[in-house]
Order: sequence, then structure tokens, then C-alpha cells
Amino acid sequence: MLFEVNGLSKRFGQIAALSDVSFHVRPGELLGLIGPNGAGKSTLFECLAGVMPSDTGAIRAGGRALASRERSSILFYVPDGIAPWPAQAVGWALDFTVGFLRGRADLRDEVVDQLALAPLLDQPIGTLSKGQRKRALLGIGLLTHQPALLIDEPFDGLDLRQARDIAAALRAHAARGRTLFLSIHQISDAARFCDRFVLLSGGRVCGEGTVTELAAVAAAHDNSKTYDNLEEVFLALT
Repeated sequence: MLFEVNGLSKRFGQIAALSDVSFHVRPGELLGLIGPNGAGKSTLFECLAGVMPSDTGAIRAGGRALASRERSSILFYVPDGIAPWPAQAVGWALDFTVGFLRGRADLRDEVVDQLALAPLLDQPIGTLSKGQRKRALLGIGLLTHQPALLIDEPFDGLDLRQARDIAAALRAHAARGRTLFLSIHQISDAARFCDRFVLLSGGRVCGEGTVTELAAVAAAHDNSKTYDNLEEVFLALT
């Protein structure tokens, strides 16, 4: 196990964004965080990364709880919908990641090729389209040294072919031992790309496991029905 989350909760006034969230993350897996809009997915990632303080709970690795400032040793968070260093070129951002953030120089050319970033290297990040910016952000994330990446909506803004290519790239990095924790709104996308899942609804974890494991849990709730896909399982458990 790479790390585990125990009893994480976060409130905004009277609204419980996260309630007693607990699950574990394994090395080298593609773990999907799935749930509808407003389920608490982005809030969970921000709390895990230490961007936002949680009210209760802990993240444990190596048998001990990690303080917020320690989480950057194992986690790197790639948010959705941002344009870091908008006046700087994509190539500059990749080099900055390698040089200042202690990224993987040996992976730079490979990541550029995997994400089709070569035509974008001289373009300022602020001028990129949504899909181009998403590929640039993923490139920055994949070059970081942390063993786990938290990626919010990795396929947002990409067409089908681009999404398939990105998924293949992510799986190649996971095969080398990198843990990729992906927050995905579209359950059908998560079902195609991820190995295991954390189901989040209304700020609560409703299930954790493979499709087969989650289907068994759903069937235990209603043994009159067989669950064949992740969408049916999610609807049954939430």
C-alpha cells in the first residue's frame, strides 16, 4: 500500500463536502475517483494534496500520519482548468518542472512524444486551447518525481482519439510503478481506463474496489439482480 486515507472530513459552513472518507491507494495502479458533479471529488484532491486543510482525518504512509507539508514527498496534484505560467512556453514549463521541481529529465522526450507536445513547445500556455492545455498539464505532472499523481479530469477537453492516446500513456507510466489517481466525471471513461475505483457520492465513499468486487457488494444489497458494468454498480451503491 502506498498510502491510506482515514476519516477525512471537510465542511463549508453547514455543507458537509466530505464525510468520514476512507480508502487506500496501491503502488502502480490506475485508481479512478468517480462521482457526479458536487460529489466532493475536487475537494478531496485538494485536501489530500494539502492545498486545502481538512477538518478531521489523516493520510498515512509507512505506518504514520503525514503532515500537510510532508505530502508533497509522495503526491503531486494536477488540477483541472488552470493555466500555470500563462506567459511562458510549454517547453519552459517542462524544463522548469525538471530543473526546479526535481522532475525526471530522462522522461522529457518520451512525455513530449506520448502527449504530442512537440508542436506546442514554443507556444505560451495562456494561448493554448482547452485540450492543448490539458496535455501540457499532464506533461508537467508526468515529469514530476513523486510516486503518486492526483489528476483532476484527465480527459476533459480531449477528443476520443486523444483520450485513448493519453490513457495509453498513463497506463505505460503506471506499468513502471507510478500511481495515478484520476478524478473522472464520466463513469464510462473510468470503466475503460482504471483498474480500481473509489465511488464518491454526497461527500461519502459508497464503495471501493474493482468492478467485480463492487458488483459483488451491490449484489449483496439486492441478490435479485446481476450487475454487469460500472454504471449499474454506481447507481446501485449510491
